[in-house]
Amino acid sequence: MKIFIKTFVALLLLFVFAFSGLIASEAPEVEAHGAILMDAASGRVLWEKDAHKPLAMASTTKIMTALLALERGNLADTVTVSKRAEVAPRVKMYLQEGEEISLSGLVHALMLQSSNDAAVAIAEHISGSVEEFCAAMTAKARELGAHNTIFETPNGLDAGNHQSTAYDMAVITRYALSNAMFLEIINTPHKEVASSRTTYSITNKNRLLNEFEGANGVKTGFTGKAGHCFVGAARRDGMQLISVVFASGWGDRGKEQKWVDTKRILNYGFNSFENEIVVAEGDKAGCLAITRTRTPVIQLYYADSVMLPINTDGTDNVDLVPHFPASMQAPISENQVVGEGKIYIDGEYFTSIPIYTANAAERHDLKTSLEKVLREFLQLGTKDKIEIVLPEF
Repeated sequence: MKIFIKTFVALLLLFVFAFSGLIASEAPEVEAHGAILMDAASGRVLWEKDAHKPLAMASTTKIMTALLALERGNLADTVTVSKRAEVAPRVKMYLQEGEEISLSGLVHALMLQSSNDAAVAIAEHISGSVEEFCAAMTAKARELGAHNTIFETPNGLDAGNHQSTAYDMAVITRYALSNAMFLEIINTPHKEVASSRTTYSITNKNRLLNEFEGANGVKTGFTGKAGHCFVGAARRDGMQLISVVFASGWGDRGKEQKWVDTKRILNYGFNSFENEIVVAEGDKAGCLAITRTRTPVIQLYYADSVMLPINTDGTDNVDLVPHFPASMQAPISENQVVGEGKIYIDGEYFTSIPIYTANAAERHDLKTSLEKVLREFLQLGTKDKIEIVLPEF
């Protein structure tokens, strides 16, 4: 009887673990109209739902606002508040025209409590006007590869064609997270900011930081057109993931649903993927035939490492295909790029890494041999060169 019970328990545990594995690999169910999960290190999209559909993005806009403030401004700068900033709608700091405040204080208010007046003050300080700043925001998005994003406000309030996609916002956030100061600011729990008029007490409104293991970002958003939006980020076991949800709903239910959607997406990522090294620095890439030399073959290698999140259910098929010429003429330098290794995931091209030569190959033909003999005969330095006009062989 004891043996039967032990066997039954063992089978039951096996079933539970197997069933848990199936659940972990299932795609998340979310109510967001547009959503995505992206690996920050590689840019690989791990899951998506209408990720390229243009949608209003509300205050997730402020990710780009903060990014440009950090790249084009000095956080120690003193900003003078304009009337346009003062009259910006809520949520706001309630800045007043003529008030002086640091750019650092404005960026903290922007990202921690989503202050719309701070966004206007930042825009005018960096570019001279809101319009010029929005043009710079859009140009930066294009530069990063976010080609379906148009910024018409620096704070995300509904206006004209102000829109983005879940994919574009993940691309922008991936770049922003590489900025150490940006990452520090969005993870600040509380900040006291002094101005020429008063001291502001600013508290981070990002619930994910306290409710999800490894959370380290990023930004909430809501407008009547956009619904409740959120760009999230979390890091576990060396894997940094980015989630985006646009229009998770409206009203109180939508306000809560954006957190539910985000946690489902991030849990799916951490439960279903693990980082694997596709190619390591120094791995051999093949051999290259060299003509007109006494070194007929040289070894090739990859100088870079590539690590990708791979689905633990074994469904990801990753191939590394080297591409380099069948042969090359000497001279060949050491560490010369002669080709590339192309990485394919499930048959689709993902990225490339360069292929280098492991050693050099000097040219050896009649002309170079005669030059060498004459240099040695005349005891010339190795840096000198005699130009000998001979026919090619």
